[in-house]
Amino acid sequence: MTRARIATAWLGGCSGCHMSLLDMDEWLFELAQVADIVYSPIADVKIFPEDVDATLVEGAIANEDNLELALEIRAKSRLVISFGDCAVTGNVTAMRNPLGDPQQILQSVYVDAPDRDGQIPVEPGIVPPLLPQVLPVHKAIRVDAFLPGCPPPADRIQAALEALLEGALPPNRGEAIRFG
Repeated sequence: MTRARIATAWLGGCSGCHMSLLDMDEWLFELAQVADIVYSPIADVKIFPEDVDATLVEGAIANEDNLELALEIRAKSRLVISFGDCAVTGNVTAMRNPLGDPQQILQSVYVDAPDRDGQIPVEPGIVPPLLPQVLPVHKAIRVDAFLPGCPPPADRIQAALEALLEGALPPNRGEAIRFG
């Protein structure tokens, strides 16, 4: 029997969805019997692997690094699931969108306001450039299913993973689609 290859990723968000994933407690041992977590901030794997069966993507796409990882995830995953309200709608991460161009905000905060150095923090490979607007995951890549919640409760995550392991998409009715 081939073991499922599951990944989770954390883009622009708070990591609450991953904390909720850990709240599945002892069911994680059952998951480990049938699946390998091949990429996750929990597993601290640095390079996204090839041939992933399903990837749960937490967080919105807020900067160039997020966008690059999302594109790589889509290219290397059979299924991509928006994991939590930030991934599904942009949620809290996208609250900066009505403020306009993030470069103007950075200019106001770091240069125009009193600051010791008077410069925008920019360092290639360290501070990724912000995108003009924060995007929910499906606005940048094709998404196969949505798992809303802020964060989704552990039992909803477990139901989604059980469906994926059975070859189905996560449920999309009733409590399974509740936001917040």
